[in-house]
Parts: sequence; C-alpha cells; structure tokens
Amino acid sequence: MTALRNMLFVAALAGLAVGVVMTILQLVATVPLIIEAEAFEGAVAAPAHDNAADHDHAAGVADHHHGEDAWAPADGFPRMAFTALANLVTGVGFGLLLVAVSEFAGGIRTWRDGLVWGLAGFATFTLAPGLGLPPELPGMPAAELGPRQAWWLACAAMTGAGLWLIAFSHSLALALVGALLLVVPHLIGAPQPASHAIAVPPDLHHRFVVAVTVTGLVFWLLLGYAVSAVRPRFAADLDAGQPRLA
Repeated sequence: MTALRNMLFVAALAGLAVGVVMTILQLVATVPLIIEAEAFEGAVAAPAHDNAADHDHAAGVADHHHGEDAWAPADGFPRMAFTALANLVTGVGFGLLLVAVSEFAGGIRTWRDGLVWGLAGFATFTLAPGLGLPPELPGMPAAELGPRQAWWLACAAMTGAGLWLIAFSHSLALALVGALLLVVPHLIGAPQPASHAIAVPPDLHHRFVVAVTVTGLVFWLLLGYAVSAVRPRFAADLDAGQPRLA
C-alpha cells in the first residue's frame, strides 16, 4: 500500500507541474491556431457540417463538437480554464502510467532516465498515432470517432509494446516482433474521411501539426524529467531494500 501511495504521489506532483507548463505553452502555441481555424468552419460544405464530425485538438485542449445543440466553452477565461483542467488531468494520468510502467524496469532514477522514458512516451502517444491521424483543426473532415479512437488506442498499445520488446526483451526474435508491432498499425492504416476537402488553409493546418508535435515532445520530456526529480523524495528509503516501488 505504501508503494502504491508513493507512486500516486510521484505521478500527481510531476503531472500537475507539467500540466501547468503545458497550459501556458498551448495558450501561446496551439489555442490561437484553433481560434484562427474556427473562422473557416462556416465555409465547410453543408453535408460535412451537418454530420458534426468531431475533431482532435492538442493534448489537453478541451475538445468541442459542432452541431446546433453542441456545447463548447466560451472564448476567453472559460476556454482557458477547461484547457488548464484538461492538461492537469492529462498530466496526472500520463504521469501515473509512466511511473507504473517504468517501475517494472527499475524506476526513473536520473534525469537521463527521465528523458529516455519521456522520448518513449512521446513516440508511443504522440508521434506514432500522429502519423496516421494528424491533429485536426475545426472545419476539417474526419472519419467516425469510434474507429479513430480504436485505431489510436491500438497504435499506442502496439507502439509501446514494440518499444518495450526492443529495449528489454534481450532476444533477437522478440526484438523483431517488437519492430513488427511498430509498423503494423500503419500497414493497416488509420480510418480516413470520405472527403479530404477542407476549408482550413493548408499552411494553417501544417503550423498546427508542428505546434502540437513540438508541445507533445516538450510535455513528455518535462514529464520524464519531473518524475526523475520527484521520485527520490518518496523512493529513497525503498530503493535500499528493493529495486523499484512496485
């Protein structure tokens, strides 16, 4: 129970700290692009608009759906507040996942370990899924939400498992299986919309993809580093007797 409590404390403190930083970064880098794209939403073809297809934002930016009865936070403070809340919840959630998985490999003990695990998290949850489902702006067509979510989850799970096998299996055969897992989701392909016609300028979408990818990289590197900084405060007395918290 003490080990579980310590893991929760490490994840919570690291995740909350990174969530605050990410909120500031997104308010500067991604939210303005989303607001700019919303000006083009009215130009979307009527059938696409009537479908009220969901669109993805940067991690932590409050999602909103379009339709006559759809609710979305108002511009200004409400949008900032929901963005901050989403980032804090995301930071703690991913922090707990990072701590739990890394403890099976001995824990994140140094800042170098934190950066390596952060890069692995970035590859698993941002880079690999983004290759098939790039971040979307308002006014962009998208496939049905259910199949997109299923593909995203499968891609993240296979990427994480593949990286684990490559790094820790100590077997060439298992490492090859891990490499295969990395490419399987992309061989299958992500669900695509019926039409790729968009009202959003391509340059705006490109800038958004770059901004989301860069902020995602910063998020994971900071999260890994934060865990390395916080963990010794809770695990120093346990490390002498066991190699990891769990």
